[in-house]
Amino acid sequence: MDLRNQRASGNVEDRRGMGMVGGGLGVGTIVIALIAYFLGVDPGAIVNTTEQAGGGSSAQHAPQGAPADEMGQFVSKVLGSTEDVWGVVFERSGGAYRPPTLVLYEGQVRSACGMGQAAMGPFYCQGDEKLYIDLAFFRDLQARFRAPGDFAQAYVIAHEVAHHVQNVTGGFRKMEAARGRASKAEQNRLSVRMELQADCYAGVWGYHAGAMNQLEPGDVAEALAAATAIGDDRLQKQTQGRVVPESFTHGTSEQRMRWFKRGLDSGNPQSCDTFAAAGL
Repeated sequence: MDLRNQRASGNVEDRRGMGMVGGGLGVGTIVIALIAYFLGVDPGAIVNTTEQAGGGSSAQHAPQGAPADEMGQFVSKVLGSTEDVWGVVFERSGGAYRPPTLVLYEGQVRSACGMGQAAMGPFYCQGDEKLYIDLAFFRDLQARFRAPGDFAQAYVIAHEVAHHVQNVTGGFRKMEAARGRASKAEQNRLSVRMELQADCYAGVWGYHAGAMNQLEPGDVAEALAAATAIGDDRLQKQTQGRVVPESFTHGTSEQRMRWFKRGLDSGNPQSCDTFAAAGL
């Protein structure tokens, strides 16, 4: 990505180095993080089980604003790009975009959803409208899942921002209401539709980022490779040797790649209505 002319967002809370647990992240922990994130483990459910762990990072004295280090700057500029894009998109539809805060942390973190851990991977918390990322996730995304490139990392951020878009537009509330009346299998199918919509919204951001000359040759291929690498079918095959479609929560590799590209090609969030799509 070419972010040289992109302003860095000030909506970043840097909690790195505050309450690091265990001195670092083991390979096993990071693998669990990737699987948990991409197989749709509910952050709220996990954090509640770790609430008694104690410690953790407090946001009280966390620096607010764009960090000075290279990765901190990259994350801040990607977030700034999503703010610029969604601000315009909301304005065109007569609304006003309320940007989220991105929290950088290491090891574990306290959120409005409870105690979060790196083993959860990047997640969005509705309670405080913040997205949480341990940057170790990006290193393993490249090394173990062979999804390298800065645009693949930006895609992950844009996907979590897309969940915030779903939150402020009421999508989360509608899904929660539907889940309350649904069986486990139907809840999983609703989750797939929600996640594919977030992939499509991430593509909408990518379309506008391209219009702002922020994409470079190969960037789209990086994002499509990442979407392919993190499909439920592929991850299940890698981790348990078999595929169980009824347990899918994010969608297959083909679905994730297709819906991301749909948003990328159209630049229109109206094209991302996965809940109205008959066969996905």
